[in-house]
Amino acid sequence: MGRTSRKKRSTLANRAIVASAALILGGGGLVAVNVYASAGEGTSGPPRGEFQAAGRQMSTIDCPDAGIALPGIPEGARPEVDRELAAMDTQITEAYRQFADRRERIARDPALATNAVLGPLRNKRAASLDRIGIAVERASGERPQGLDGLAGCSLRADDEAAPPEEGQAEEGQGNGQGNGQGEEPGEAADQGQGGDQGEGGDQGEGGDQGEGDDQGGQGDQGGQGGQGGQGNGPEASDFVEIESVQPNADRPRNRRGASRGTFRTDCGRNENGKFNPDNVIAAPGVSNGAHHMHDYIGNQATDAFSGDDELAAGETTCRNQGDRSTYYWPVLRLQNGQDENDVDADGGGKDQNTGEIQTPSQVTLKFTGSPTGKVTAMPRFLRIITGDAKAFTNGNANANASWSCTGFENRQLKDKYPICPEGSQVVRTFAFQSCWDGRNTDSANHRTHVAFAQDDGRCPQGFRAIPQLVQRIVYDVPPGPGFAVDSFPEQLHKPVTDHGDFINVFDDRLMRKMVSCINGGRSCR
Repeated sequence: MGRTSRKKRSTLANRAIVASAALILGGGGLVAVNVYASAGEGTSGPPRGEFQAAGRQMSTIDCPDAGIALPGIPEGARPEVDRELAAMDTQITEAYRQFADRRERIARDPALATNAVLGPLRNKRAASLDRIGIAVERASGERPQGLDGLAGCSLRADDEAAPPEEGQAEEGQGNGQGNGQGEEPGEAADQGQGGDQGEGGDQGEGGDQGEGDDQGGQGDQGGQGGQGGQGNGPEASDFVEIESVQPNADRPRNRRGASRGTFRTDCGRNENGKFNPDNVIAAPGVSNGAHHMHDYIGNQATDAFSGDDELAAGETTCRNQGDRSTYYWPVLRLQNGQDENDVDADGGGKDQNTGEIQTPSQVTLKFTGSPTGKVTAMPRFLRIITGDAKAFTNGNANANASWSCTGFENRQLKDKYPICPEGSQVVRTFAFQSCWDGRNTDSANHRTHVAFAQDDGRCPQGFRAIPQLVQRIVYDVPPGPGFAVDSFPEQLHKPVTDHGDFINVFDDRLMRKMVSCINGGRSCR
């Protein structure tokens, strides 16, 4: 879907009543299933999908992330590989729906999980992985090794840690969580862990049902806000009072020769209501590649089918027309029982993303420098994904969520949503990767062409410093645990899955101005 027209917002008073009611949270959507959730290849114990009498409450489907685990994909194979990876995401979504519809039956008959959910899913994934292997072999003459080991999935519990799959952590990657103390009251500075540091600033400007003939009963209802009665989260344990969190954000330290300037671009707050469930970076050419809805600001031509030419010619919401970049992130919804008009649409209700979409009260886009030296210009059409939309099942190797509240931004959360006190607003911050390989505007896994700085603030060998995008999004939502970001259904709307996407479409003149301002220690717009 392209744009989603907006409904009239409920009053703050009504929303507060709903949020208060949402404090009464339950786990009714979690059903006890005796399933062993393997940690992956090479671990001891039964393989994915086998059973043991563990008495765990299983809540989601855990599959190896083939997009991260695959080695480098030759350029000629990328379109087909991207399509197959997107198809595998759809397969997991469909399998999760089968699991949710059969929760009560699976609780009584655990073998049903393999027969009706995990077995068919494995077969579909194996077929997709085989097509990936054929595409890579056709382009390179060599078939990737280990594809068969990526086919199997398991059920896992909500509270079960998911260690990274083999090959998940990429060289040069890290957690660039913005967790610094801001220079002005109420705002966190922009610090990527391991030295991607910037200066603090002001507040900114305003199908297929699967195999198996047993459809089963409707799953138990539960989970925060209901999520359409599907019980797929979030839960009470996903929230924490921000006042109970100890300050954990250190003030960033610039070294001699640091590029201390900043450049800001004002692209609005998605007042236009531009949404779609595509992801042109991770799943180009695939409608509903994200299986959740994105907010878009900046370039208005952005959808799954936008190439560089379409982006270059697209209209922009940015005040400076030299910035036609696209900035997007999962929408945040109030879990208040109010439906948006995407309740029956892909990315919305069909993918278990329900509730009232919230327009941010403020979005700040700031580019900062390197703590150890000068920055170089970003190439036009550079694509960066920060964070991991599948971090709940993948593990935290690429997670980059940062949640807080206004007035408390020296307290940053990675895997919890904040409960803000009265008068304080929810803040989500992304500090993007600030090192570039000097050659590529994208990579096969959409990660390895960029990196976070190392512990000493320098870029990894072979990378050069570029301006770091720090994105700060503020929401005026009622106090309490009545909200969540959109996610892939099996990711259960966990805060750790939050992520941001950026495609640089600055014109050359404005990019030169940005670099000059940052390297010259000035503050520019």
